[in-house]
Amino acid sequence: MLKGVITVMLQQNVLDVQGQAVQGALKHLGFESVEKVRIGRQIEMILPTEDREAASLQLREMAEKLLANPVIEYFQIDIKEA
Repeated sequence: MLKGVITVMLQQNVLDVQGQAVQGALKHLGFESVEKVRIGRQIEMILPTEDREAASLQLREMAEKLLANPVIEYFQIDIKEA
């Protein structure tokens, strides 16, 4: 079994209001050295296969069709042993 992890982030040219709010809150708490915060999401799933190539193709298809909005987001795929 493999564990697929898809990380979805806003593209760099898209304003990250949530990231700005977290950065402001961190500075308010005294973490003033933080320069840029970007917020994203991570989707993990267990795939009943040992074929990394097939898993990668399947995860990419999931991300492109459902999990990421390619207009404003990009995604990264990571595959680990489950």
